Amino acid sequence: MTKSGSASAASKPSCGRSSGKGRASGKGRAAKSLVLKNPAAAKREYLSLLKELDRRRRNNQLAAYQPYARQAAFHAAGATNRERLFMAGNQLGKTSAGGAEWAMHLTGRYPAWWQGKVFDQPVRLWAAGVTGEGTRDNPQRILVGPPQQPAEWGTGMIPADAIAHTIMGRNAAGALDSVVVRHGGGGDVQAGESVLSFKSYEKGREKWQGETLHGVWFDEEPPLDIYSEGLTRTNATGGITIVTFTPLLGMSDVVLRFLSAEEVERMGKG
Repeated sequence: MTKSGSASAASKPSCGRSSGKGRASGKGRAAKSLVLKNPAAAKREYLSLLKELDRRRRNNQLAAYQPYARQAAFHAAGATNRERLFMAGNQLGKTSAGGAEWAMHLTGRYPAWWQGKVFDQPVRLWAAGVTGEGTRDNPQRILVGPPQQPAEWGTGMIPADAIAHTIMGRNAAGALDSVVVRHGGGGDVQAGESVLSFKSYEKGREKWQGETLHGVWFDEEPPLDIYSEGLTRTNATGGITIVTFTPLLGMSDVVLRFLSAEEVERMGKG
């Protein structure tokens, strides 16, 4: 009886698999029949699916971000360093790296490979460039999307579903003053709202005073007084500063902050 019972039980999954195979085959025949009977409709459905996949990709650039080695090292250094510099030539991913990291901190959406700084609560961050137009065309574009096309806002590094609302600036057409970003809601990451504000160096140090921040991103090299003021904004939170630029000003005071004496000497000889 025991053997018979075992044999009977063992035979049941086999029947289930056979039945499932039949159903799958039926679906396959139905799909094939649709293509044969109405190829135009099948093509429209296929193109519609491609369009939807593209929309999802465009509205969540952050999920697709995969840093190359130097970008990954820059991010990882944030785990132990409050101040970081990514200095490289044009079109080598400096601004993309800064934008991706800022989007992670704003949303709390850190990928499995992430080894850098982590905030487990909503944050207040600044992103800045030399001028209002420069900030709009670089950090804002990377984070939010094309400045001149509001319908495309949400195609930058901050996912579309994370943008709660935007506040327009007054100094340049299409420039934003700030963005409210939905943060967290999963695991140990507290749900809430982060705030991203855009700044420029041209406004002077006085415009950089007063606020307490979790981080400041300088896209393009800032004057030392602006950098120092931005760093001061993060002291109370133990926050971070990141600087991304192509070295155009030579061995400036800001660059020297990030280089050891040996590196300076080696560069001087080179």
